[in-house]
Amino acid sequence: MLGQLLPEAIFAFALVFARIGAMVMVLPVFGEQYVQARIRLALALFLSLLIMPKAGALPPLPASPLMLLPLIGGQVLIGLAIAGIARLTVTALHVAGTIIAVQSGLAVAQNVDPTQGTQSAVASNFLVLLGTTIIVLSDLHHLLIAALVESYRLFPVQGAVPLGDLARLATGVVADTFALGLRMAAPFLAFGVVFNVLLGLMNRLMPVMQVFFIAMPLQLPLAFLLFALTIGFAITVFLDGFVAALGPLIP
Repeated sequence: MLGQLLPEAIFAFALVFARIGAMVMVLPVFGEQYVQARIRLALALFLSLLIMPKAGALPPLPASPLMLLPLIGGQVLIGLAIAGIARLTVTALHVAGTIIAVQSGLAVAQNVDPTQGTQSAVASNFLVLLGTTIIVLSDLHHLLIAALVESYRLFPVQGAVPLGDLARLATGVVADTFALGLRMAAPFLAFGVVFNVLLGLMNRLMPVMQVFFIAMPLQLPLAFLLFALTIGFAITVFLDGFVAALGPLIP
């Protein structure tokens, strides 16, 4: 009897770990590049043990090893799709930071993004680190753990992978991500339009004036002042969008 129960238990744990491990690998806060791989693996194993009793009815161990591929692959796909929704929402910080950098004249100032390991604008790096920190400080990372548990209610293990629903959900999240980034950077878009229009008028009134040498010393301090005044608004808009994006996944 033990020889029959042990493979069944290992198979059930492998199914749960396939989904939870894929989600932990991609989720913001938990799946960042600066988090060590051992810590992410230990967290995935620990969460799999906790969530396994709430995973519902699991399929029996298939007779053929080839049948393991669609089962494990389906769970990995669902985990990546759900975690990708939260990851795309954090990408709104990159969109807003890039717009802010362009409008403030800091687009050429590039630095390594510690969350993704790629180069991006300094304003984007600052917003991403600040947003990730605020997610943890405001306990919104608990919503990510709740999404892990509720994923088994929305997408049972024995059910078919809803590719159409996941595709429509991902498309909507991508559109909402760009809209969220634009809302966060809206003051800088208005600032850029007004500032450049004023420079154009000055250039028309005084063609001999070197507009570039006057614009840059004015643009940077004004942009930093506007950033200091609107950073609270931008983070509040991001947190509201983050909760709204996870809303369909959590009752």
